[in-house]
Amino acid sequence: MIKYSMVDLRGQYKKIKPEVDAAISEVLDSTAFINGPAVKTFQKNLEEYLGVKHVIPCGNGTDALQVALMALELQPGDEVITTSFTFIATAEVIALLKLTPVLVDVDPDTFNIDPKAIEHAITPKTKVIIPVHLFGQCADMHTIKDIAKKHNLYVVEDTAQAIGAEYTCYNSGNMKKAGTLGDIGCTSFFPSKNLGCYGDGGAICTNNDDLAAQMRSVVNHGMKVRYYHDFVGINSRLDSIQAAVLNIKLNHLDEYNRARKKAAACYNEAFANHPKIKTPVTASFSNHVFHQYTLVLKDIDREGLMKHLAGKGIASAIYYPVPLHLQKAYLDPRYKEGDFPVTEALSKSVISLPIHTELTEEIQKGITEAVLEFVGKG
Repeated sequence: MIKYSMVDLRGQYKKIKPEVDAAISEVLDSTAFINGPAVKTFQKNLEEYLGVKHVIPCGNGTDALQVALMALELQPGDEVITTSFTFIATAEVIALLKLTPVLVDVDPDTFNIDPKAIEHAITPKTKVIIPVHLFGQCADMHTIKDIAKKHNLYVVEDTAQAIGAEYTCYNSGNMKKAGTLGDIGCTSFFPSKNLGCYGDGGAICTNNDDLAAQMRSVVNHGMKVRYYHDFVGINSRLDSIQAAVLNIKLNHLDEYNRARKKAAACYNEAFANHPKIKTPVTASFSNHVFHQYTLVLKDIDREGLMKHLAGKGIASAIYYPVPLHLQKAYLDPRYKEGDFPVTEALSKSVISLPIHTELTEEIQKGITEAVLEFVGKG
């Protein structure tokens, strides 16, 4: 039986239970379940938090990515460059829209998309770059935006794992939130996310007025005026109960991210300088909000370690065991095993440990001792 889970949503809920229960009750009393006041309030609050002009709430993070690409009015066969080391949703929406996913390798330290690989993958059909801010820190957006500007490409950020992370802008030194650096930012409010609701939810953000107007229509069946449909859209809405929960939790997001950073620092100290364990590397241009705490193992039986931890009631996970270019659904003659050596090596060697807002030093001590018991003290 697992005693220490990857996340502790119950413990988090208990701390904010009176606030959340009151917010949900208010929605129930109002019966404004779709696009009610809670949704509009959350939209405004998230715009202020991110420092962005427009937030468009939607049904989930996958829809957010799909809506962003639909708003760009791409044509079948247009190419979208993204990473092979990510959750399937990033490529899924590209394929669903009859676009061509072009996969590239990642940086061995941050696990984020390698800008040099992006440049080498650009063709006359390339229209969009989707950098994924993996595990809680931003990709090298300065370089990516320079590449996009040079080749007249859109940049759509997948920031499902990095809400609240901040990026240092090279030209000014100012800090900007993940998701506000490209043309469009997309995020997920899946319950286990740093900012998670109690069901499905997502949002898209942009500073571009025209794109914002287009995306608001896309999420609402392609309507700008009720019952007048100018183009094909979808039905993707954040319901009022989820918005009410998010309004409460947004007030705690920075606190939650600080707790994750503290937990990550505790892990880092425990595993410091271990010859068989590589702890997460934080880029100089971004801070890290640790949606996942992911180690790279060297000459260690990963499956054996996971069984050892499970035997002590400790959860662990692999994000991600199969790169996108080797997934059955995305097999492509352009790619073969060995093409993306960093991604493939990571898939075979990474392991993620529990990290969440409710971790105590006592719990972490038990986790780190269990890991070191298996791999040795170093």
